[in-house]
Amino acid sequence: MRASVIVRSRNESARLRLTLASLACQSEPAEIVVVNDGSTDETDAVLHAASIETPLVRIDHEQALGRSLAANAGAQRASGDILIFLDGDTLAAPDFVERHLAAHSKRGGVVARGETLHLRQTRVFADPETGSPMPGEEARVAAMPERERARSRVTKADISRNFSSIELRAQPGIYPGAGPRRLYDLEMEALQAETDCGVLWAAASGSNQSVARLAFLEAGGFDPELSINEHREIALRLVKAGLRMALATGARSFHMIHRKGWRDPLVERDWEKRFYRLHPIPETPLLAVLWASLAETSALPAYARIRSLPDLFRAARRCDGVVGIEAVRRAHLAASERERAFLE
Repeated sequence: MRASVIVRSRNESARLRLTLASLACQSEPAEIVVVNDGSTDETDAVLHAASIETPLVRIDHEQALGRSLAANAGAQRASGDILIFLDGDTLAAPDFVERHLAAHSKRGGVVARGETLHLRQTRVFADPETGSPMPGEEARVAAMPERERARSRVTKADISRNFSSIELRAQPGIYPGAGPRRLYDLEMEALQAETDCGVLWAAASGSNQSVARLAFLEAGGFDPELSINEHREIALRLVKAGLRMALATGARSFHMIHRKGWRDPLVERDWEKRFYRLHPIPETPLLAVLWASLAETSALPAYARIRSLPDLFRAARRCDGVVGIEAVRRAHLAASERERAFLE
C-alpha cells in the first residue's frame, strides 16, 4: 500500500518550504503532489528548490480555483492507493504517513482523520524560519525578547533533527477561545470510541485526512461549490457509500497559523444552503447548533445546547421528518423545551 500526500497551497511560500521539508523526513516515503493554486509569491522558487532534493509532482494553476478544485486536481494526478490531504502551511510529524497507512491497514474502507494541532506563536511571522514579521507586526516582533523569538520560530533544522521541540509547542484548537478546543476534544472522543454514533462524518478534518484514492474519485471529489465544510460534506458522501470514519492514531499535523482572522461558519452561512441541498437531513442545520453550543458565550438556552456528536445524533432523530434549515432548528428548540419541562 502506497500513499500520495496532496498539498494545497496558495501564497504561503515560506510555510510551504517547511511543509515540504517535513514530508521529506517521513519514516514511510510517499508520493508528494503539490497544487500551486494561483500563487503570486515565491512559491515557484520554493517548489523548484524542493524538487531538487525530493521528487514531487507539481500542478500549477494560473488562477486560484479554490480549496476543493485544488484538492481534486491533486487527486486526479496522484498514483498512490491512499490519498492524504494536507495544507501548505502545515507540518507533518515524522511518522505522519506511516500512521495514516496503518489506519487503512487496520481496517479497510475508512476515511481516516489524524490529530490536528496548531502553532499559534507563528501567527506574527511572515517566515517562521527567519522570524521576519508579518506586515503590521513589526513593532511586536521587534519587542520580543530574543529567547522568545527563537522559541517561536520553526526551522528546517527543528524539523529534521528535533521535531519533538515543535510538538512541545503545539496545542489543539486553531483560534483563541474555548470553542475550538472543545470541538477538537469531542471529535477525538467520538473517534476514539470506535463506535459509529451516526454522525462521525462531522468529525472530518480539512487537513490531515486520508481516504482510498479510488473511493475518493468514485465519489466525485470535493464539491467545488463549497469552500467551508467541504471536508465534512465529502465525508458524509463517503459514509453513505459504505465507508467508516476512523482515527489515524498518532498521525499528527501542526498548522503554522498566519491569519489574523478566520472564516467563521456561524457567520458565513452560504455553505449551509449548499450542504442542505445535497443532504436534506436534520444533522445538517444542527451542525451550527453544535458549534454555537461550544462557544464561550452562547445565546442558546442551556437546555437546547448540543455538546457531543452522540448528542447531535439524538437531537437530529427528534427532528426526523422536519423539512428546512430554520424549521429543523425551531423543532430542536421546541423538543428541547418540552424535554426540559417534562424533567422539571
